[in-house]
Order: sequence, then C-alpha cells, then structure tokens
Amino acid sequence: MTELTVWHDGACPLCRREIALFRRLDRAGHITFVDVSGDEPVACPIDRDAMLARFHAREDGRLLSGAAAFAAMWRAIPMLRPIGLAARNPVVLAVLDKVYARFLRVRPGMQRLARKWER
Repeated sequence: MTELTVWHDGACPLCRREIALFRRLDRAGHITFVDVSGDEPVACPIDRDAMLARFHAREDGRLLSGAAAFAAMWRAIPMLRPIGLAARNPVVLAVLDKVYARFLRVRPGMQRLARKWER
C-alpha cells in the first residue's frame, strides 16, 4: 500500500472538521496525519508557514501540495479512490487546482465564520 503523510492546520476549524472526516474514512489507517499548528516541533519537509498556507501530503516520498495532495489522500481511501485516480489526469488536476486556489482566497472568511459557530 502507498505510504501517505498528510500535514494539516489543527488550529483551523475547517481543517479540523475535514481531517476528522478523513480520519473516519481511513479505516485501514493508511494515512499518517500530522498537525503542524502547535507550538511543539513537528518534522516538516518545508517551512512551517508554507505548510500552514496550503494543503500538503507526501505520497511514496514525493511531496505534493494543493489539489494533488488532496488527490493522494483520496486515493488512500477506498470510497474516494476513483476521484483520486481521475485526478492523475493533468486536465482534471488543473481544474481541481483552480478550484482549490479559489477556495484559498475565501478560506480566511470561512475560518472566521466557523470560529463564531464553534462558540
């Protein structure tokens, strides 16, 4: 099975919910989830701020970010694997990356709303 590590922002309410969902879906335990938001040192393959700014994963030793990182995570989860495999197509991945880039622009506002809902 593919070795997969996913780095995430555990301080982000959106990310926490999303990672909680993927943890539940990863019943076989193929994904290692690493929270890079805390004060304690965590092994990051790149600068910690860069890790927090964009979604990252390492699949079979290759560092991926953005839509490619999500696609790697989807491939590790049987029910999402077909979507992850489709994202290996460069055209599909380019579309997903554009959607992800748009999401990153609205993410700060969504985070503020999510924090208000948590209270």
